[in-house]
Amino acid sequence: MSTDQEPDRQAVPTPARPQKPGFLAGVREFGIVIIAALVLSALVRAFLVQAFYVPSESMQNTLLPNDRIVASKVTTHFGGVSRGEVVVFRDPGGWLQAPAPGPDGFRGLVHNALMFIGLLPSDSGNDLVKRVIGVAGDHIVCCDAQQRIVLNGVPLDESYIVQPTNQVTFDITVPADSVFVMGDNRGNSRDSRFHLEENSGGVPVDNVVGRAFVVVWPLKRFTTLPIPDIFGNPALQKSSAPAAQ
Repeated sequence: MSTDQEPDRQAVPTPARPQKPGFLAGVREFGIVIIAALVLSALVRAFLVQAFYVPSESMQNTLLPNDRIVASKVTTHFGGVSRGEVVVFRDPGGWLQAPAPGPDGFRGLVHNALMFIGLLPSDSGNDLVKRVIGVAGDHIVCCDAQQRIVLNGVPLDESYIVQPTNQVTFDITVPADSVFVMGDNRGNSRDSRFHLEENSGGVPVDNVVGRAFVVVWPLKRFTTLPIPDIFGNPALQKSSAPAAQ
């Protein structure tokens, strides 16, 4: 007599349910993202662009005090400095008064850290913003009978300036590797005209941080900062010499 036997049944393992990431894993991932973002921000600030406060009235009405501007470092690094650009530069020495002390203690550390990584505009007290009037080799005279700057024999009709330029008269050639700068508010700008005894008023190109190309704050003043058309006159190129390499 035979009996039917059921085949052996093998136990089938139950699929493991995916485990949700733990709290610590989420915190770690969030921290990695934040650190990566801060490093990227610091690199952008160091090599590409940087935000600055406008410290004074010297560039009115193009720029107003406490405007936030962004300067392109990469443009200056690869393309040099051109006539008509608004540039941010480090004090060559003696142009600025001693800056007011900033926040100290923990608040100061946080402020400086945020400024370093680019989350706050630079307000180090050692930066100036002016317009480049002449580059190395340019012959600049102040002024003609109509109180205009004469650049390489060409009078400049500067529609953007406030007040005439004749606070200081001069006749100079911009030294090698330097730029001659003025504020647009000519009656309220301690610029190259007031430092003629040192390097003929020229700012070393190495001191130029970058070209200011946009106002980003306040939002109602958002605008770009193009080079005025007068600096595109081909006649300006005839008497200028390139900077020494």
